[in-house]
Amino acid sequence: MKVEFYHHDLGLAESGAVARAIKGVFLTAGPLTKEFEEKFAQYLGCKRVVGTYSCTTALFLCLKAMGIGHGDEVITTPMTFIATANAILEAGAVPVFVDVEESTGNINAELIEKAVTPKTKALIVVHLYGHLCDMKRIRDIAYRYHLRVIEDAAHCIEGGRDGIRPGMFSDAACFSFYATKNMTSGEGGAIATNNKSLTEKLLLLRSHGMNKEAAERYTGKYQHWDMVCMGYKGNMFDIQAALLLPQIPELEKKLKKRQEISNRYIAALSGTDGIDFPGTVSGAKHARHLFTVWVNPDKRDQILNALGEEGIGVAVNYRPVHLLTYYRQTFGYKPGDFPMAEMIGKKTISLPIYPSMGEDAVTRVIKVAGVTFENYRKS
Repeated sequence: MKVEFYHHDLGLAESGAVARAIKGVFLTAGPLTKEFEEKFAQYLGCKRVVGTYSCTTALFLCLKAMGIGHGDEVITTPMTFIATANAILEAGAVPVFVDVEESTGNINAELIEKAVTPKTKALIVVHLYGHLCDMKRIRDIAYRYHLRVIEDAAHCIEGGRDGIRPGMFSDAACFSFYATKNMTSGEGGAIATNNKSLTEKLLLLRSHGMNKEAAERYTGKYQHWDMVCMGYKGNMFDIQAALLLPQIPELEKKLKKRQEISNRYIAALSGTDGIDFPGTVSGAKHARHLFTVWVNPDKRDQILNALGEEGIGVAVNYRPVHLLTYYRQTFGYKPGDFPMAEMIGKKTISLPIYPSMGEDAVTRVIKVAGVTFENYRKS
């Protein structure tokens, strides 16, 4: 039995919503995009959401809206997908990496202050796998040094910690609706913020710097538009929004299913010597976007191959950014620069976890993984 690493569960509700969108006037950013922004803001408990084409776009637009660019530094984590750091480079700034916590893989707040320089303008923190960072401490550091805070919440739509949700203790939180995410439109992103001024800048920047988007220009009497600042093409469009809208009311139910699968994995595999799992701090609501297992780093790739040969979809989330070829050649990073991120990158394996996984699929993953882990423990 083959078990895919991920499979979406889009169905009749989403296809019906797309069909209705196609019959409408706007395929680009229009009334459905606005409806999604309002309903997602309600779900998150924030004042405003700005829909974007992707999470990468969202991160980039936030940096530009905050005036961050050439000569500036932005502190972030090396244990993330490349989009986090690439967005900083695309904005013209320089990513400055800080090592991560041993237990969670999240940026280590205790190390952030040491990385602050006169050039530091912002922090981008990543809620790895769906576990919220220590936002109270991060916010305090940001206040002390007058830094902006952006959350890369691509993994953490449903997550929280000590009553804090994404967007509450930062200037903005950026979300991803990529194909494998807990809520998906294939591609898509959003920015959540409580800052009115930032919202106004983001709306301009996502639409070429134009002061009227298509839905405003072509609804009722024609309205002239002006380009009031340098902008970009980064808006969400109504077909994306149509796919997303039916999923918002289902998020908590689907999270419960993810939690059930996660609990089964932990209960079945935790007795195997040499196997460990990222920690979850007290008071955290884990979004369970990814389920990762930490294994012997010397045998990790052998285990990956063995699981794949048995039909179990697996992934590595992630190899540390600073050791990827481009970053090594461009910035001179080398092994040992961020030892905790490097260790996690060497030992991590992600197993399948998604709400549409059936009982047989979960059982199959547990059986194959258990046997494989045990075999390589003995070898």
